[in-house]
Amino acid sequence: MISRDVTIKNNVGLHARPATFFIQKANSYRSSIWVEREDRRVNAKSLLGVLSLGIVKGTTITLIADGADETEALDGLAALIDTGFNE
Repeated sequence: MISRDVTIKNNVGLHARPATFFIQKANSYRSSIWVEREDRRVNAKSLLGVLSLGIVKGTTITLIADGADETEALDGLAALIDTGFNE
């Protein structure tokens, strides 16, 4: 199991369209992946879970992955967040 802190840079945070892109990317990996904000942890492959965290621009979240492709998963998700979801 590995984790990485990332800061959301796009203007709307992880809402609607960016959250959908994030979940699609998370679902492309075999590993179990979670998003943690403060004291809450949700499945990164669940749209409702991710939206329930209310992640806005400037929020630092922790990505956690556990599985065969955990490093690849965190690298891919962190890269997606770093691009600002191409907004």
